[in-house]
Amino acid sequence: MSIFEHYDTIARCNRCGFCQAACPVFRSTGYEGGVARGRLALLRGIIEANIPWNDELEGPLFDCLLCGACTANCFPAVPTADLVVQARGEYLEQVGRKPIHRLLFEYLLPYPRRLHAVARAAALGKNSGAMDMAQSLGLLRIFGREFSRNNPFIPRIPGRALRATHKPGTYHGPGKSIKIGYFVGCGIDILQQAAGMATLKLLRRSSAQVTVLNNCCCGLPAWAYGDMAAARRLAQKNIQAIAPGQFDLLVTDCSSCAGFLKKYQELFDTSAAWKQLRILDFVEWLAERPSGNFLPADDWAVTYHDPCHAVRGQGLRAEPRQALSRIPGMDYRELVEADWCCGGAGAYALQHHELATRVLDRKMAHVADTRAQALVTSCPACMIQLEHGARRHNLPMTVMHISQVVQIH
Repeated sequence: MSIFEHYDTIARCNRCGFCQAACPVFRSTGYEGGVARGRLALLRGIIEANIPWNDELEGPLFDCLLCGACTANCFPAVPTADLVVQARGEYLEQVGRKPIHRLLFEYLLPYPRRLHAVARAAALGKNSGAMDMAQSLGLLRIFGREFSRNNPFIPRIPGRALRATHKPGTYHGPGKSIKIGYFVGCGIDILQQAAGMATLKLLRRSSAQVTVLNNCCCGLPAWAYGDMAAARRLAQKNIQAIAPGQFDLLVTDCSSCAGFLKKYQELFDTSAAWKQLRILDFVEWLAERPSGNFLPADDWAVTYHDPCHAVRGQGLRAEPRQALSRIPGMDYRELVEADWCCGGAGAYALQHHELATRVLDRKMAHVADTRAQALVTSCPACMIQLEHGARRHNLPMTVMHISQVVQIH
């Protein structure tokens, strides 16, 4: 569907300005073109042929976080993020794609083994110091200015992927009946293996069997970039590879993956069996555990950051708080603006370093006020961004996935 077919939806914007109060980008910059009503005015100008397609549109179209906060505060509920994604797709058709995205979406993300090999090479370069030396010599500029500036963003890359140590296949647990398919997101697989191992341990402890799936990327990065064809190919590959009848539940510990997997039947062609498959974000699965299963904590003070794809994408606000508050001995402290985007937004922080840092600094100021020992969340991209924020602000706290905090009998 073309952006031109959404004119009536775009025209619902009454320019009231309530989106300004909720938009992390606008609150960081004060730039009208960076808030929902400004972006919608831009789309309207394109449709009315007052604004031509050219590379000057890249900034206004691609610096949106797609966090959805504007729609949550919009009286006519204009789905600005979805409209921006649609416009990004047409921008790619009119102006062109970048080679790095074609490489990522067509040759790496569909193939976990290739992605693992690239990650091993990146780990070797990063952990040996070779990448830092290349940056000092200016060699990383060939990948773009933002990539070069973000080299220190991740201090160390694990040498092996999660599915290199925990091979795809079926692992048995002490449960009597429940069978779970564990969908492993790219961020957990490549960068946050400790979280993945904690998740797998908890899933096995509460089920008869857990199957670590040989899935590829869920397709969200391609969809967010506007490459609908690539997103569709990734989704279809997962739909064909995952046999829904084998599992009672499909669980993932990446809230971004969970939100997008739930949208498959809306966005793509899915089988009847897939439509009947129950897909759960890990925090949903956790909320269903009996309270008696939770082991006491060691008098920890924790706070929680809501990933955008959990709190607005799936409506999961109460579930993680309920789980954390049910752990004996844990001191839960609510975070001001807990549902504000941290600026990670997938690969956003790597592509918009300065803007993402401004958004992050606001978040970390509130985190510091909690004086918590652990900052908990349920999205690997958020974890990476928040870990960067903790280092940047010298905060003595550990960033953890909720699966790493919870212990079950």
